[in-house]
Amino acid sequence: MREIVLDTETTGLDPLRGDRLVEIGCVEIINRMPTGQIFHRHINPERAMPAEAFAVHGLSTEFLADKPLFSHVVDEFLEFIADAPLVIHNASFDISFINAELDRIKRPAIARDRLVDTLTLARRKHPGVSNRLDDLCSRYAIDNSRRTKHGALLDAELLAEVYIDLIGARQSQLILAAETRDTRSGGYGEMPRRQREVPLVPRISEEDRAAHRAFVATLGDKPIWDDFLGA
Repeated sequence: MREIVLDTETTGLDPLRGDRLVEIGCVEIINRMPTGQIFHRHINPERAMPAEAFAVHGLSTEFLADKPLFSHVVDEFLEFIADAPLVIHNASFDISFINAELDRIKRPAIARDRLVDTLTLARRKHPGVSNRLDDLCSRYAIDNSRRTKHGALLDAELLAEVYIDLIGARQSQLILAAETRDTRSGGYGEMPRRQREVPLVPRISEEDRAAHRAFVATLGDKPIWDDFLGA
């Protein structure tokens, strides 16, 4: 099952009063496991950044001035999310901004029946306590030390981890692992290994490989490591 964990940053709290989208971050998960596929864009909101919003995410008017408009990234965004369910913390907030941007360029709105609101899930599972993203990270022992300010991609990555714990998927994986270890210790076969549906994208590009080959070529015919071959 493919799902997209999504987060946004904005210029304020209300798209009906002129606040705009400035960042979208999406993380793909398949069968409750992050695949490494992401979508991340900063967006020019065509307006100045209020000080209150800047204090939250640190995205300044100057930084966003040369970023693409939403209309320039919308096709790539819609292609990435496709028809997958959208996992969002406080989903009504983020989707209202996305749909406001879609409405500005005369594109169809995203249906709300696609949304999985992790804030609603958290309130049902942990009633009577705060269920902000930071609180859930602490509750599930997820390292959020990099979150000094809000950021759409980082928050989507953290939310993906929270979501897996929130719905009990990680516990199910641990139970399965325990059962397979018991089977192996009983001598009934090898422990099955969980495989990713889609391999992670290689972090080394062709440009990196070419740069490495060029560097090695500068070392000549007698690189130093030849002295250790056969040692």
